[in-house]
Amino acid sequence: MTKLAASRLTSHSHGPGVVSSKLPAVFAQPAAYGDLLTAFLAVLAYLTLPGGLGIVLTWTFNLVGTADLLNAFYIGIREGLPRDPGLLGATYFIPTFYVPLLLIIHGLVFWLLLRGKPNVE
Repeated sequence: MTKLAASRLTSHSHGPGVVSSKLPAVFAQPAAYGDLLTAFLAVLAYLTLPGGLGIVLTWTFNLVGTADLLNAFYIGIREGLPRDPGLLGATYFIPTFYVPLLLIIHGLVFWLLLRGKPNVE
């Protein structure tokens, strides 16, 4: 799962003009830095798995990533993004399709982490 989640590193790269210049910085900056931190942690976790440090980094990546997505939802709603979806420009698909998919992936990673190693006899 971490390999799939590590794809966040490249999937959120937005060039100039992709979103509206009126997109509130109070939304964009935390979302961007949260995505960057989550991607960095995902890559570190992937590189250190299956060791103990990899498990710790996977927990950290998953907690930070989930908090980042929920924080972006909260700030986006507070700043009125649903009332003016044009602010997101070409990235409108991210909150409508990609973010729910990421939340499902984070849920699956939590499930895998909580169930532990399967018993093999």
